[in-house]
Amino acid sequence: MIDIALQTFVTMFVIIDPIGLTPIFIGLTSGATMAYRRRMAFRAFVFGSCILLFFALIGHEFLGLLGIEMSSFRIAGGAMLFLSGLEMVFGKRTSRRTEKAEQVLHDDDMEDISVFPIAIPFLAGPGSITSIMLLMQSQDGHLTGQGMILGITLCVMVISLILFLLSHRLEKMLGETVSSIFSRILGVLLAALASQYIIDGIRTALFS
Repeated sequence: MIDIALQTFVTMFVIIDPIGLTPIFIGLTSGATMAYRRRMAFRAFVFGSCILLFFALIGHEFLGLLGIEMSSFRIAGGAMLFLSGLEMVFGKRTSRRTEKAEQVLHDDDMEDISVFPIAIPFLAGPGSITSIMLLMQSQDGHLTGQGMILGITLCVMVISLILFLLSHRLEKMLGETVSSIFSRILGVLLAALASQYIIDGIRTALFS
């Protein structure tokens, strides 16, 4: 059981990449209030965990019922992520959120990024969904093994939540100018990552 636990943790931690997502969360929430960031972090954690749980339990049946292949999911998620990357590069997301924060007393009406792109496709993207589906399938019929997989995946999600909640301290260390530059650089990386998602999806659809 130790080998299963280790395999699950390494796989899900590498795929979800909480450490790599933290600076992206900083870029997406730049100019927002602490209350907004906490709400987005918790909502993303809940939505992402529920999505992974859903696909872990009935993912194969659900996709088969809808006639959806993972390659199609990868292409669609990549296209949406590419648009977010462009917004970060040109600073539109940060400037729009800052203007909204100045116009209202509370941030209840600010853009909700918890579902997209934080929960989907960052936390619960094609990679993590595919991984947890394959891990659960490898323990088909073994409830103890499947329960361990779900528990370890939840631990990785909790690590992501904790890092998101601490992200404001990192932003203060960086400063506004550095954060702005960092956000644009991350936007380029996001666009590149999105392009790779699309390419992988097309390659899988055509040659598999």
